[in-house]
Amino acid sequence: MNNAFWREVILKFNYFILFYVLCVNTVYFIQLILSSFSLYDYIKKMSYSGYRKYTESENMIPISVLVPAYNEQETIVDNIKSLLSLNYPSFEVVVINDGSKDETMSRIIKSFNLNRVYQPIRTLIKTKEVSAVYKSIHLSNLVLIDKANGGKADALNAGINISRYPVFTSIDADSILESDSLIRVIMPFIEDKLTVAVGGIVRIANGSTIKNGKIESLNLPNNHLAMFQVVEYLRAFLSGRMGWDAMNALLIISGAFGAFRKDVAVRLGGYAPNTIGEDMELIVRLHHVFKKNGQKYRVKFIPDPVCWTQAPEKLKDLRSQRKRWQIGLMDSLFRHKSLLFNPRYGLIGLLATPYFWLFEMLGPLIELIGYIFVPLSFVLGLLNTKYFLLFLVSSTLYGILLSLGAILLEEYTFNKYPSIKQLAKLTLYGIIENFGYRQITTLFRLQGMLQFHKLKHTWGKIERKKFRLF
Repeated sequence: MNNAFWREVILKFNYFILFYVLCVNTVYFIQLILSSFSLYDYIKKMSYSGYRKYTESENMIPISVLVPAYNEQETIVDNIKSLLSLNYPSFEVVVINDGSKDETMSRIIKSFNLNRVYQPIRTLIKTKEVSAVYKSIHLSNLVLIDKANGGKADALNAGINISRYPVFTSIDADSILESDSLIRVIMPFIEDKLTVAVGGIVRIANGSTIKNGKIESLNLPNNHLAMFQVVEYLRAFLSGRMGWDAMNALLIISGAFGAFRKDVAVRLGGYAPNTIGEDMELIVRLHHVFKKNGQKYRVKFIPDPVCWTQAPEKLKDLRSQRKRWQIGLMDSLFRHKSLLFNPRYGLIGLLATPYFWLFEMLGPLIELIGYIFVPLSFVLGLLNTKYFLLFLVSSTLYGILLSLGAILLEEYTFNKYPSIKQLAKLTLYGIIENFGYRQITTLFRLQGMLQFHKLKHTWGKIERKKFRLF
């Protein structure tokens, strides 16, 4: 084949890359617009709702808070203290020790003066063996389960089995909830009986000060990687998930903080134990089953039941996290591939699932090829300067616009970072994340794609630190 043929192939591929980048960023921009209207409506509704009056009501739906823990000795005690101090009339905290090899178990028992109790456990969902249950005579709403290691999904299923209440929420052991989070996350279940699952926003706690399990002083991280993730999380939740919620096509509820009707989770068979993307897989399965059976339901996202979590501060930990996210995404999509472009499933089949296949799952591969071939084509003289600059400027400016848009949404709604210095720092990182950080995370996600079959049942490890105590 002659050079003219290859020139034509490369040029067409470059135009495809440009079209792809414009498409994905246009979707993000539409989500940003939809999120703006949804956030305005939500803030207006909450300002008149007087939801705090329900914190003393005995008629509120009781909630079980499930906390799976594996080698979480550095943060688990602070996490439990935070949960026990939540402002809610009736709830229980169920901590599931999933065969930890460190001092997670002993520190919990010692800190809360727990004793072993003997009680029957209903096997609603099959799990690894539960060896013991611990309670305290002083804290009637704290339960500790000790079980054989089976992974996060198996631990959550064990928590579901032993939980007492009709709604449960799961929270990661390295995270802390704000005091009103439960009352806010339960409101969609009260307002709409069709609601079966609700997700809350997750924010970065790095740099903040914790006192008695609560955020005492909210600060931005000093670590560069953590700062990039502050902006990234704002964009993902305030524009991304809020936008999908506006379209009633939310496909992900973060495993760090989500609430579910217990009867629905049991009916679905609980969390899938053989995946590392159990949070997304359960939601996709929920959509799949309910749409297939023609049942009405709602999966909601709320932007202010805040869960504060630790972000990775080292590249190796960030790589482990992003590889796991990518593998979990792929596994969920492969398991439910019959949703793709299937009109039977409405917007889930025709919009949400195709988006996640094309832009989230295949995105790292296409983006990386674009980073390689577009500049290479320019160097080889196959691209003119006008096209090359158009590609660079459009992709970069779109990314900056979306990040700054999410920051503005935050400042004009919840304003968690009120000082000019904090706003300036967020803006700076919202700009420079497009020049290195975004490309690094793309590479990590690509590694996840390439290692899918090898690591699809492996969680990996992330180093945790003690919360900064006041």
